[in-house]
Amino acid sequence: YVNPALARIFMEEGMGLDVVSGGELAMAATVDYPPDNVYFHGNNKTAQELRDALEYGIGRVVVDSFHELDLLDEDFDAHLADVDIVWHLSANPEVRTGIDAPEVMFRQNVDATRRVIEAMARCGVRDLVFTSTSTVYGEASVVPTPEEYKPLAPISAYGQSKLEAEQLIERFCEEGGRAISFRFANCVGPRSNHGVTFDFFHKLRADSGALEILGDGKQFKSYFHVADCISGMLAVSPADTCPGGGFTAINVGSEDGIDVVMVADTVCEALGLTGVEYSFTGGVDGGRRGRGDRGRRRRAVGPVAGAGFRALPDGAEDLAENAHGEGP
Repeated sequence: YVNPALARIFMEEGMGLDVVSGGELAMAATVDYPPDNVYFHGNNKTAQELRDALEYGIGRVVVDSFHELDLLDEDFDAHLADVDIVWHLSANPEVRTGIDAPEVMFRQNVDATRRVIEAMARCGVRDLVFTSTSTVYGEASVVPTPEEYKPLAPISAYGQSKLEAEQLIERFCEEGGRAISFRFANCVGPRSNHGVTFDFFHKLRADSGALEILGDGKQFKSYFHVADCISGMLAVSPADTCPGGGFTAINVGSEDGIDVVMVADTVCEALGLTGVEYSFTGGVDGGRRGRGDRGRRRRAVGPVAGAGFRALPDGAEDLAENAHGEGP
């Protein structure tokens, strides 16, 4: 192992020093090894070891996993100087990740949220805007579903991760924070990179005569345009909804809805295709395509409507633009 005597010899010779633990990193610091000539290897580095390495200013951290990249990026304090409100928008929404690697989704959606609000508490930032999802409601028995609906029982890893993030934020608000959690319906528009229209577009580009539809095509969902998504978020603020502190959940979406077959019809029409043959993989429990998919989705949008927000009335028009916007 590397000891102080050897480290001093390496330093005198101008050599780089490879350390593989917090202990070896501390040893390098005790002999004043030039930090830009220290390289931090090692598996399963802890968050504290990575913080120590950054404080020491070492030249290279050789990361061994995406988790270590997340840990390196966990110090949000430096970004919160002179900040009055945080808009926490980042998340991993991919259903496939939730099925194949749920631990990745929870690390990116829940752990990252925890780090954000912990930094906010340290830096005295009170207001938070969070982007959540209508999937936190799960198989709601009340449709349209109001924000106060209980119990919240998501059936997908994504919905569960967002619910757990909301619960962290609620605890933050119990200590004086003010937060809004926007629970989105299905947002569509140009440059979308996932979702049903994205799937349909690429399938039809590969084969313009046939389209496989997951489920039985009867899944009924609400869609709204990305421009309305933004206007809904700007219509209210934490200071408006909970001036004395607290947590407010707000649905953002449209009051109409269409089924997946109509989505397919709209995408085909937008692409100028006729006579496309549909095939269905079959549905479970009311037309769902599989784990994590909910058959009928409509959310009450009263609070943001009261603040001046109006979603476009025709989800089909939005879907058509979504299809056009996904081209090369």
